[in-house]
Amino acid sequence: MLADGAGQNRSKAICFGCPVRTECLAHALDNRVEHGVWGGITGRERRALLRRRPTVTSWRRLLDTARQEHRAHVGCVADPGARLPEAS
Repeated sequence: MLADGAGQNRSKAICFGCPVRTECLAHALDNRVEHGVWGGITGRERRALLRRRPTVTSWRRLLDTARQEHRAHVGCVADPGARLPEAS
């Protein structure tokens, strides 16, 4: 990967369509990977995110939960007649 801004932007663009983007980002955050583009964000962006959310103990769990909630919300907006899964 190129270290300059243009190289980072190209790398981030590749991440955008990646099916494991969330898992990749969670790995980088949970393991405090400082360099490179992981999950579509740079090391500098990850460090800023870690500083803003110092109490997060599992980024994997947080991002999985956020993704599930987003999908449920988008499903409701996209199809107002769609039913949410029953709670067990």
